[in-house]
Amino acid sequence: MSPAISPWWSPDVHADRRPFLIGRQRILAALRAFFDERDFIEVETPVLQVSPGNETHLHAFATQLVAPDGTASTRYLHTSPEFTAKKLLAAGEERLFTFARVFRNGERTALHHPEFTMLEWYRARQDYAALMDDCAALLGATATAAGADVFRFGPHLADVRLEPERLTVAEAFVRFAGIDLLATLDAAGTTDRDALWQAAQRAGIRVAPDDVWADVFTRVMVEKIEPFLGIGRPTILCEYPISEAALARPKPGDPRVAERFELYVCGVELANAFGELTDAAEQRRRFIGWMEEKQRLYGERYPIDEDFLAALARMPEASGIALGLDRLVLLATGARRIEDVLWAPVAP
Repeated sequence: MSPAISPWWSPDVHADRRPFLIGRQRILAALRAFFDERDFIEVETPVLQVSPGNETHLHAFATQLVAPDGTASTRYLHTSPEFTAKKLLAAGEERLFTFARVFRNGERTALHHPEFTMLEWYRARQDYAALMDDCAALLGATATAAGADVFRFGPHLADVRLEPERLTVAEAFVRFAGIDLLATLDAAGTTDRDALWQAAQRAGIRVAPDDVWADVFTRVMVEKIEPFLGIGRPTILCEYPISEAALARPKPGDPRVAERFELYVCGVELANAFGELTDAAEQRRRFIGWMEEKQRLYGERYPIDEDFLAALARMPEASGIALGLDRLVLLATGARRIEDVLWAPVAP
């Protein structure tokens, strides 16, 4: 019979975790100062939403909102504060950031927790390249606050004082998997499932007969590319295929790819950034497609936030980024798992 595991609030367990938590406190203070120095305003976003977000593979928590007359309607705990933040851009805010508690069901590993803190920030009328510069500076500020120039996770180290390597997704596919990704896209970005499926198979990746292009893309990313990003120094992986654009706009001059990048440190994805899509009709089309795929895969779908689409039509050109604060603290403090850097983890 295995020994009982002490709860997180046991004095001995808390004493072991406390150095990481103090590091978290210092990093939070440093990040607030970081954004204050750059004339950002901190905002707060409501957790309860009409839609939790419409990405295919994210699963939300649902609840009931009861009106004074007793009628009930379904609301969701948001998976990201993105919709509200963009409404604030439409309202006239120019630079904003938020530390938002967000919720994702079915996710609990060393790097995932069902409730966690997302740091998001947005720049109106600025290109997403500005966010790449933000990331490099923010990593430096975090390192100073934590007293550690080198971030670590498992066997991997990264010197965050070094300028991040900028690598396109197409370059990464060639370097790490030997796959010409752009050869599986036509001039408009339409995907060729068979071409990528066969290329992945030649690269030694197990693919299923019913895998669609996006399934194969994800398998290559997870098995061949992500483990090698951010090793020794941070990596900015940019120019995702337009089919993987999420809420990002197409890259000017090359409609095959989107203004999207992800930040990796020690093989860990830290942040996801967009040159924001402001075409409400295109965003609606993407939402509908994602929800159809979600219905096919998981037998469920979430509503579309019509208020968000109305705001999107009035939102200025902008760039925005979502960064997992808990992962950042984990890497900066040398913790082994995400629960080590949470003051009070969710009960299992």
